[in-house]
Amino acid sequence: DLSALFESFGIKTALLTGSAKASEKRLIYERLSSGELQFVIGTHAVISSGVRFAKLGLVITDEQHRFGVAQRAALSEKGIGTPHTLVMSATPIPRSLALVLYGDLDISVLDELPPGRQIIDTFIVSESYRLRLNAFIRRHTDAGNQVYVVCPSVETKEKEADEGEIVKFGYGYDAEEIANATLPLKSAVETAQNLGHTFPDLNVGCIHGRLKTTEKDKIMREFNMNAIQILVSTTVIEVGVNVPNATLMIIENAERFGLSQLHQLRGRVGRGRAKSYCVLVTDTKNSDSLTRLAVMRETNNGYKIAERDLELRGPGDFIPRLSGDIRQHGGFRFRLASIYTDMTTLKNANSAADAVLKDDPDLSHAENKPSADLITNMFRLHSGSMN
Repeated sequence: DLSALFESFGIKTALLTGSAKASEKRLIYERLSSGELQFVIGTHAVISSGVRFAKLGLVITDEQHRFGVAQRAALSEKGIGTPHTLVMSATPIPRSLALVLYGDLDISVLDELPPGRQIIDTFIVSESYRLRLNAFIRRHTDAGNQVYVVCPSVETKEKEADEGEIVKFGYGYDAEEIANATLPLKSAVETAQNLGHTFPDLNVGCIHGRLKTTEKDKIMREFNMNAIQILVSTTVIEVGVNVPNATLMIIENAERFGLSQLHQLRGRVGRGRAKSYCVLVTDTKNSDSLTRLAVMRETNNGYKIAERDLELRGPGDFIPRLSGDIRQHGGFRFRLASIYTDMTTLKNANSAADAVLKDDPDLSHAENKPSADLITNMFRLHSGSMN
């Protein structure tokens, strides 16, 4: 769609993905580095080491929460100078909200649901509710609707994550990693087999990142046509999937997912006229995990979810190059205001700082020297050195 639009204005475009042939990738690399190609749309393949831009002016990151701090930084550094940056997400990650407060990002909020979208009721249940959950699945399929079941892994015995398959333990919750690591991990393949036995009269599909693109496309077409009533999946259905007839989202091992992913997955239902539901299944006893999951039950608002995520896990490390450790939580702590509750105060402070820097960019004036010394010491303490 974009290729046809831009090329009508003489803007040359290309698509770059990991599945492209090596010869196609080399040609795109050459055209980007020479400046012949002016616009590229791609997956994480755009971040690969072979990609260089002649003059990168604008970076647009969609589904921002699916990119790590280092990945977003690497993309912005693909050209000479600092390009303009636009990031988009239904659930801004905590670091983004913090950057807004620090004055490094401007934010535009779309606070209305698209026409026809439903408010989704969310429940948190344990494995003891399995029979009732199966009855709930039957109720939806008997009504002619469809069901998603999302699992955190492809197969039961896998130890390590494939890219984009196993979800990290809540983005930096070290205590939660320990508390939740012993919980049985539901796999998509085994869950699909079990559901097939439980509902022999229904068609159960299974989709995950290890399937070939043609296989995935076939399964999604069948689900879209209601030839498949229950679709078991990993997080590959997190974005870009629109099946209005799907009314129930079940997320297994919900404690293994971050709030942004849970909200995105929940957004796969509620797209038609029928009432929709999301059920988070977990046996965790960890209080931090349960507090985090409760946020999903309290609100459907992605911005509020991001604010609570910011409160729960912090804004992220703002100087990873100095510390040598790119973390998803941490950062500086304010003494006179909270990054969570005093946004107006912090924005006013940012405006005052801008005014000072406009008049004295290097803080060399006598009245600003104490501030310069304080900032230098703060960075030195945080990083351990100023090399």
